[in-house]
Amino acid sequence: MASKGKSSINIQKNWRLEDLRNGESTYSLARKYNISRGTISNWQLKIKNPEKYLKFGKRGRPKEKDLTTEDYKERYEILKKYQAFLKAQRERK
Repeated sequence: MASKGKSSINIQKNWRLEDLRNGESTYSLARKYNISRGTISNWQLKIKNPEKYLKFGKRGRPKEKDLTTEDYKERYEILKKYQAFLKAQRERK
């Protein structure tokens, strides 16, 4: 759903890739499909440099399937230290 004040653009990905790779200008594509030139230029940048836009990978916490045994061991050690800290805090009171 589009946010307030913006209309959604439902455009097939395959035609825009073909048009952008054929070397059509942003102006002609903007007039042809009634899309802003800025949107089309962003698409061109993403097509020319996909590694730049995928460089950082996924955002957020790593999923369980992406973790290695070293990650699990590190998590376990942190958990043990945290539990020892909580136990020391309870005994102090």
